[in-house]
Amino acid sequence: QAQLHESGGGLVQPGDSLTLSCAASGRTFGSSAMGWFRRPPGKERESVAAVSISGTRTNYADSVKGRFTISRDNAKNMVYLKMNSLKTEETAVYYCEAKGAVSYYATLMREYEYNSWGQGTQVTVSS
Repeated sequence: QAQLHESGGGLVQPGDSLTLSCAASGRTFGSSAMGWFRRPPGKERESVAAVSISGTRTNYADSVKGRFTISRDNAKNMVYLKMNSLKTEETAVYYCEAKGAVSYYATLMREYEYNSWGQGTQVTVSS
């Protein structure tokens, strides 16, 4: 299983942009589908975005489509989440998750499909 470490969170104002990074260690990153999830205060963890092993296919929650972009750099073992036009309700702990042994073009949007995740990074959107 990949070991994951998220970074890039912080305090921003509504409408601002922020890019999260996820560094993966281990040999399985290049064969793992990746995803970003978030847990708002007092709520369940929810899916945000997913990217296939190939990096060519992505999927997004309806609430972030057109504003968030997930990408990966397999040479650097990195996954990114660029977030634009952030809203106050998107305040949450954001987690990077990984799952190996899946189809090369699969994008996984359900948390139970993943078997590795990091400690999370806090994103606070507030004026």
